[in-house]
Amino acid sequence: MTVPSHVHVDRSLDRPYARPARPYPRVKGSPIAAFTADRRRFLTYLLAAPALAIGTRAAVDAESATPAAAAVPSLPGIPDVLDLGDALILAGRPTANLLVLEVTEAGRVVLHLPRAEVGQGLTTTMAMLVADELDAHLTDVDVPLSDARPELLFNQLTGASNSVRSLYDPVRAAAAAARARLVTAAAQRWGLPAASLLTRDSAVLAPDGRSLPFAQLAVAAGAVIVPAVPATPKSADRLTLVGRPTGRIDAHDIVTGRAKYAGDLAVPGAAPTVVSRPPTINGTLASYDATAALAMPGVLAVVPIPTGVAVLAETFDQALKAKAALVVSWNPGPLAALSDADIRAQLRAATAPFLVPPLLTLHLDAEFDFAFVSHAPMEVLTAVADVRADRAELWFSAQAPIVAQQTIAAELGLPLDAVTLHVVRGGGSFGRRLFSDAALEAAQVSRAAGRPVKLMWTRNDDVRHGRMRPASHHRVRATHALGQVLTYEHRVATVRTDFRHGLGEALTAAGFDLDVAGLTLGQGFFLLTEKVPYNLGVTTQLLSEVDLDMHTGSWRSVYSGLVRVADEIMLDELARTLGRDPVAYRRSLLSSAGSRAVLDTVAQAGQWGRAMPAGHAQGVGFHEEFRSSVACLVELDATDPHAPRVTRAALAADVGLAVNPLGLEAQLTGAVLDGLSVTLQAGLHIDHGAVREGSYADFRYARQHDSPLSVEVHLLPPSGPPGGAGELGVPAAAAAVANAYARATGTSPRSFPIAF
Repeated sequence: MTVPSHVHVDRSLDRPYARPARPYPRVKGSPIAAFTADRRRFLTYLLAAPALAIGTRAAVDAESATPAAAAVPSLPGIPDVLDLGDALILAGRPTANLLVLEVTEAGRVVLHLPRAEVGQGLTTTMAMLVADELDAHLTDVDVPLSDARPELLFNQLTGASNSVRSLYDPVRAAAAAARARLVTAAAQRWGLPAASLLTRDSAVLAPDGRSLPFAQLAVAAGAVIVPAVPATPKSADRLTLVGRPTGRIDAHDIVTGRAKYAGDLAVPGAAPTVVSRPPTINGTLASYDATAALAMPGVLAVVPIPTGVAVLAETFDQALKAKAALVVSWNPGPLAALSDADIRAQLRAATAPFLVPPLLTLHLDAEFDFAFVSHAPMEVLTAVADVRADRAELWFSAQAPIVAQQTIAAELGLPLDAVTLHVVRGGGSFGRRLFSDAALEAAQVSRAAGRPVKLMWTRNDDVRHGRMRPASHHRVRATHALGQVLTYEHRVATVRTDFRHGLGEALTAAGFDLDVAGLTLGQGFFLLTEKVPYNLGVTTQLLSEVDLDMHTGSWRSVYSGLVRVADEIMLDELARTLGRDPVAYRRSLLSSAGSRAVLDTVAQAGQWGRAMPAGHAQGVGFHEEFRSSVACLVELDATDPHAPRVTRAALAADVGLAVNPLGLEAQLTGAVLDGLSVTLQAGLHIDHGAVREGSYADFRYARQHDSPLSVEVHLLPPSGPPGGAGELGVPAAAAAVANAYARATGTSPRSFPIAF
């Protein structure tokens, strides 16, 4: 999908900047290197503890340390002190620097990335960090995805907007260590002091003009035990790539088809495979007759598996036609008696009560409902599996490959080291590929059929039987007097979110004993992510969960895409109640100058308050999470309230340091499309235990004609180390659309999506 957009990057990014002092002490460690030297390459495994941020970012100015004027201050929330990203960094700290960085005799610099590339541009960001530290050409850097590496423990999990935050220091340290060894090898060859040498353009330079390409130094550098120069990452004023808008290193391969996804892999003998599935969620197989299917051209086998009946054929077209010819009887799933209204009633009943009765104060109450939502990544789930009696090999896009490897090994009854899991790039995820459903099924089919398979979930499979964002109910109360909010209570009830993808173990490793605290994984996640960035007096937020036997998962921004949307709608309604302008009111309540700068930037860029025709309106939303903040302003045409359209969007963001501003702009533009989709039109219905929607035709995600004609992204100058950004924009964009709809129609929405 192509979205016309205008992108603005603050021009201060075009010159070196002075990064503020860190608000936490740097943890010092002695780098210990262990190498394997051979004729072709050298490797750098750097075991040095990175700096760990466990606190708020450096204040923008003295004003940011004090509550906003004329507001009842709120106490800091848990995420203000330690958020989910901090916890994940802490859990992964013991293995954070077990990175593999190679320089080969062919002159390639290769960083093996223990994360997933699912379209977010992470490989480009990491290549920029490596090239900057090594003074290498960006075109000389390769960033392949690592196979599952169990020794990394909690450090091969892609999620929670944490990849750049967690890898920024370790990747730079590994590249700096490689640079020090290359310089030392050149100094030994020339007999010159290592301190007199420089690196530039993928080579080491001598004072007299001589140069040695990295390719010619790779073997010698592999033999260096103690480098003759410090292996210290560069200071900010020496960086040349970081902070510059940079095109993706894999863009040409993607548009020309050279980039390989799981469905493109030519694994010898892998039979195209599809699965016939029950009509209801978690229904089970009663009986099947494959006689007609097996008689069809190209059909190789039909095998039952726990989730359905798999059909193997010479082509996917043949497999799909044979699947349609199966005669199958199904047992109904455990939710067959439930539909949307029943689930909504359970959520309402589970919502915790307010603590503060509306006595002697004015109050504003509101309730909100959010529907189930499919991840619906553009590339359907595909996995290749080759299972033998004593080993297994799999290829698929995995955000949690270690958990996937463990799960598959247990299912097959094989030792962990007998299962090889190759992580393949994915065409979108939004949290979907945290779970490896397709890979587990592929392994089961391969074992049953005794041959390699390439298993594909159809779009219908994933929408009706895949993971989804849980439905939720929200009850919010704000009490106020004399124009000030005194208390703010937000009560949330959701269908339980499945976090069994390594998060629980990571939180335990970080020191969070949820069993002792009496918390579920969802409640632990909720506490570490959800915060109200405003001074609203005494603020409380509570999560209740309804345990239904259905497939749920982390959808982009997880709870924030629900909680913060309700909060931002309440901010608009409080502003109306108190006779305040929505932007000015937010500004008066925001607790830091940095947040106010973000809001001011988007208000100016989006021309807040400009005259709009009847049925048109502006809306604004603000969100702060993962040490980053963003504001979104949209303009919406609701002249037909049943078919509203966002016509313009502007965003402003402060993410500390945008390593690649162009990649961040793409993330924020995508967040606008996600936000407007689930606010206006995209959701899933449950009818008697079955998902009604089955494709993009009825799961109405935004298409070209739904997209804003103009999208502007404004990035504030660097203000500290990188924060999280992958999910940041979704809550602000969704809230801005909801608020614009309310202003355009005079009706504040309470159920989402609005046109459901």
